[in-house]
Amino acid sequence: MIEEKILTKHPLGKSGKNINKQNYETLKEAILSALRNKELTHTELLNQLNKSLKGKFSGNISWYAETVKLDLEAGKIIERTSSKPQKYRLK
Repeated sequence: MIEEKILTKHPLGKSGKNINKQNYETLKEAILSALRNKELTHTELLNQLNKSLKGKFSGNISWYAETVKLDLEAGKIIERTSSKPQKYRLK
């Protein structure tokens, strides 16, 4: 069985990462769910993802979260606010 991969994008045009599609989908769903009705700082978002995926995900949650978050920003699905501290929200 061949593992399906997805090449992520970066909002600043830097090169993306080639990651497992299943892992991508898991993190994407968790990020969108976390941001559904609220804005979260980077720390709050990572804390929530670590809490919700603990024991259900067999990779480095923080690394995957960062990679998928940048891809979602590049795809204009989520955005950063201009507030201090910056927060993330659904676009």
